[in-house]
Amino acid sequence: MEATHYPRRVLLAVSGLSPQIVTETLYALSVNQESPWVPTEIHLVTTQEGREIVRHSLLNPEHGYFYRLIEEYELPDINFSIENVHVIEDKAGTALEDIRTEQDNQACADMMVEIVRELSGDAQAELHVSIAGGRKTMGYYMGYALSLYGRFQDKLSHVLVNAPYESHPEFYFPTKESHLIHTRGDRPRAYDTREARVSLAEIPFVRLRDGLPPSLQKGQAGFYQTVLAAQRALDEPELIIDLENRRLSLSGEIIDHVAPAELAFYSWMARRCCNGADAVRYGDEGIAREFLGEYQRIVEEFSGEYERAEESLKNGMNKEDFEYRKSRTKEMLKKNLPPQLLAKYEIASIGKRPNTRYGLRLKADSIRYNRLPAVQDSSFGNKTSATKTSV
Repeated sequence: MEATHYPRRVLLAVSGLSPQIVTETLYALSVNQESPWVPTEIHLVTTQEGREIVRHSLLNPEHGYFYRLIEEYELPDINFSIENVHVIEDKAGTALEDIRTEQDNQACADMMVEIVRELSGDAQAELHVSIAGGRKTMGYYMGYALSLYGRFQDKLSHVLVNAPYESHPEFYFPTKESHLIHTRGDRPRAYDTREARVSLAEIPFVRLRDGLPPSLQKGQAGFYQTVLAAQRALDEPELIIDLENRRLSLSGEIIDHVAPAELAFYSWMARRCCNGADAVRYGDEGIAREFLGEYQRIVEEFSGEYERAEESLKNGMNKEDFEYRKSRTKEMLKKNLPPQLLAKYEIASIGKRPNTRYGLRLKADSIRYNRLPAVQDSSFGNKTSATKTSV
């Protein structure tokens, strides 16, 4: 799908006390390119003071520069109103006048992550994110948020304006007709806005979205928690199996309340890996006994669950049994892990048909059997529940 085919096109920018970033970027995208990219809507993240400046300089119905640009270059209607100007708030919900403290920076980072996650959750939308405005930390956090959640169709850029227009408070976009603005100081000079040059520098970025668990792609988590989750996908694998509490930890990503049958099947594969055993397939001698031994570690020997499993496998583990248990275990992992982690921990196919075998691709020293501590804060996005199923 080409970029111009997305029905929803969102320009997202950060701004401090210089709202010109919006009109400059809009001009560069919509007017000053061989293939114009016209957003259907604009969103801006700023401070309380920045919001008021935007209200009076860009969105004033009589002389706002946003409306002037639309009219002068005959652009289509673009959804940009004061409701699309998002003010950074602290934990108490108070709008910030500026970004000064460590707490202010954290609030800023969390908001950037929240808005990028929400906008990128729409598969029919593409984002163009500008980091040219606001304090340096604002641009950094916005760019990092896009790196965490951005998709292949999303873009990141910085707008470039030649001197002296780039810092002039009266310059908003190059005009079609001659319009003079003047520098200040002892020797003021006049410059024609028609002569200004505005362009975009596209910034490549690493897309880490596939390293985030599904819970973070759809739920809520702050900037630092999201970064930690993305980092897990890049670290060396570490699998911890807690049979007593029916929990798995895969690079720190917790899967809780795992159904006994799926936990037993996965733990069986992991134990074979620890013991240096070869990959396995249905029909191999003794595998039903091995699986039941692992299952017995999880449920009581004389429980109804164990008795049903023992009865179903009294003649060995045939193809149907093996494939069913493998499939349910795979779905449990897939539901709770991002693609990059799933690739590390999935039950892998080894060899070609009809002699395909199955096992984990983990090193033995990356697997531990241990009791896992309870997760205290589910907002970190690493406490998930596997679907319970019967044997």
